[in-house]
Amino acid sequence: MKVLNLYAGIGGNRKLWEGVEVTAVEMNPKIAAIYQDFFPSDKVVIGDAHQYLLEHFKEFDFIWASPPCPTHSVFRFMTTKMTQPGKSRPIVYPDMNLYQEIILMKHYFTGKWVIENVKSYYSPLINPQECGRHYFWSNFLIAYRDTQSTNLIKGHSQKFCGIDISKYNLGSRKDQIIRNCVNPHLGLHILNESKRDIQPELFR
Repeated sequence: MKVLNLYAGIGGNRKLWEGVEVTAVEMNPKIAAIYQDFFPSDKVVIGDAHQYLLEHFKEFDFIWASPPCPTHSVFRFMTTKMTQPGKSRPIVYPDMNLYQEIILMKHYFTGKWVIENVKSYYSPLINPQECGRHYFWSNFLIAYRDTQSTNLIKGHSQKFCGIDISKYNLGSRKDQIIRNCVNPHLGLHILNESKRDIQPELFR
């Protein structure tokens, strides 16, 4: 199975995948270097995942995308409401790359696909499936999993994911990088769900 892993980060979702040929796309060179260290057999592309998807989606059997989530998140929305000096964040447009990718996949890609994001502060423009703290858009059914097995636990994220980045010099908050990971067990669950013999058109 040829897999495209977009906005790959350090590869939380990919950690437990086996028997797959993976191309990962990550914009941040330091993060991409950690991914490559963790998964030396994967092809790692440093670049714009959104554009890479448009140019290469036909080359793969399964596509996973986790586009940036802050502009959709409940947390960031709540920070725009803060009244304390220096605490409030500016109001920004939600990043619509998320919906561009959903529409592209839904209408043009013939393989299995899933796009992951946080639960949004607004009603989603395209209805997702829900699992734990995530929204998932896909062309296959994702069976529900108990949120205790899919959520990250604040303060214990590294232990919970089984991912250790303590030796890397990143110049940014390592706990945030870990919290941005999809739990590896959830990543494996979704890949396995994509292999079920289900007609994709039932979920389009």
